Amino acid sequence: MFKQKVKGSYLKSFLALFLAIMLVAGLGAGCDFQGDQNGEEVEEASPSEEREEEKEPVVVKLEGRDAGFPNPFTHYPRMRGTVMKKVFDSLLEPDEEKCIPWLVKNWDISEDGRTHVIDLQEGVKWHDGEEMTARDVVFSFEYYQEHPPVFIGEVLTQPDYIESMEATSDYQVEIITSEPNSTFYCEAGMLRIIPEHIWEGVEDPYEFTEPESTIGCGPFVLTDYSKEHNTYRYEAFDDYWGPKQRVDTIEYVPVSDEILALEKGDISITRISPDLVSRFEGDPQFQLEESPAFAGTMISFNMNENEIFQDKRFRQAVTYALDKDEIIEKVLRGAAKPGSPGILPIDHQYYNPGLPEYGHDPDKALEILEELNLDGEDLSFELLLAEGPELRAGELIKEQLGRVGIDLEVVAADRRSRDARANEGKYEMAILAMGAWGLDPDYVRIRYHSGLGEDVGGSATAVLGRNQGYENPQLDQLLEEQLREQDREKRQDIIFEIQEVLAEEVPEVPLYNNYYYYSFRPEEYDGWTFMFDHAVMEHAKLSYLERN
Repeated sequence: MFKQKVKGSYLKSFLALFLAIMLVAGLGAGCDFQGDQNGEEVEEASPSEEREEEKEPVVVKLEGRDAGFPNPFTHYPRMRGTVMKKVFDSLLEPDEEKCIPWLVKNWDISEDGRTHVIDLQEGVKWHDGEEMTARDVVFSFEYYQEHPPVFIGEVLTQPDYIESMEATSDYQVEIITSEPNSTFYCEAGMLRIIPEHIWEGVEDPYEFTEPESTIGCGPFVLTDYSKEHNTYRYEAFDDYWGPKQRVDTIEYVPVSDEILALEKGDISITRISPDLVSRFEGDPQFQLEESPAFAGTMISFNMNENEIFQDKRFRQAVTYALDKDEIIEKVLRGAAKPGSPGILPIDHQYYNPGLPEYGHDPDKALEILEELNLDGEDLSFELLLAEGPELRAGELIKEQLGRVGIDLEVVAADRRSRDARANEGKYEMAILAMGAWGLDPDYVRIRYHSGLGEDVGGSATAVLGRNQGYENPQLDQLLEEQLREQDREKRQDIIFEIQEVLAEEVPEVPLYNNYYYYSFRPEEYDGWTFMFDHAVMEHAKLSYLERN
């Protein structure tokens, strides 16, 4: 079991004990605490000060699960690294709308998009009391080039993309890149900064789990971790440079049933299924919040396996034949939004609301299929999917497509096997369910650009079953343009156009983007929020900090 004390906690305990002893001694000697030993009057504490001293510490308890040792190299990808991000800060952090400056005061990008001048916050302290400077930032980037952490953006893994990087002063860094890249700002900004004085001598960071490996400059200090019991404990860092912590202690505790644990007060928040909404909706002690719809499920066509999938008219016919609302209601009990034909979900910051509609229209689907002159063609296909909710969705899709003469053989596999077959291209049609649809829209390039190889980096959204034979030179050009464009508004225009092309081409059919319900007691704690690209409230660092 890992244990680490918060800086200053020993001193506080000593002072508290000392004052208690003095109080007892004073009462025993009959001393008057309205004045000092010379008889001079001492100002009494105001009622507000007394209330402040009596204020109970805020403790938030979360459902415990092992997410690995919480430093940038040893945590697991699950939970989006939240167990590590509480301890380590980055140049930028996500709020509800975008990446916002964090350890950065100012970030200037030259007109050609290649030179980045980054001014840092001053007075930032590591948990061991040392000051963070620009040297730590440069060291972090260089160390990550040699030893990639669990999370690192695709552009940062490209050899020689960063041509030079130097600390031009204690609080300024200059980075020059080989070419402009619109994803560099957030991907570089989200790297966790690590202290040079601790990591410079570490040759194998993937085995480094000493207590000092969790010294960061974030708002919380790790004070306890047990892999065996799936528990973590964090305490607020007294000398944190940034927004004041609204929470004194965060604990991850093991529970057998998270719903019962929430009702009993053993945990502070949990995700609930749609069928349990009514259980909490009528209870005034609980508040319900609906997350953005950033998890998604789509139908993928393997165009390498069957030439008929290469005709966009066939893909459009499939789209018209589908009743997404029926699937959402029967599979997810309504807790989802219909997938956009432009791929980016409705809740995405770059979503184009002006796309053409593909409503449920079997007659339109039959009309298109007749135009294709498919008499004698075999319209029987294998539909690969994972066991669980996808199987119910697959059964409905089989029924819906059967009404327009398309016959599906549903093949269910465990999720790992399904994913392996999808990535190897061993399917005709497949249902693919993935998270992270709220990430930077460059994942559309990673998914659909015809010139990218199989071993491309990026999110799971982009990689799972990516681009099985789809090619479109117009789309390729637009995807490259958005990557180079540094101006946010101009880039948005390009991304809107990309969605229009995808909606016309339907290389894949997004069925739905599901959302989640969260329940918590607002009287106990009400600071919960989401990140613009991630829909889990307890994962957001800003959920635990004061907001302007």
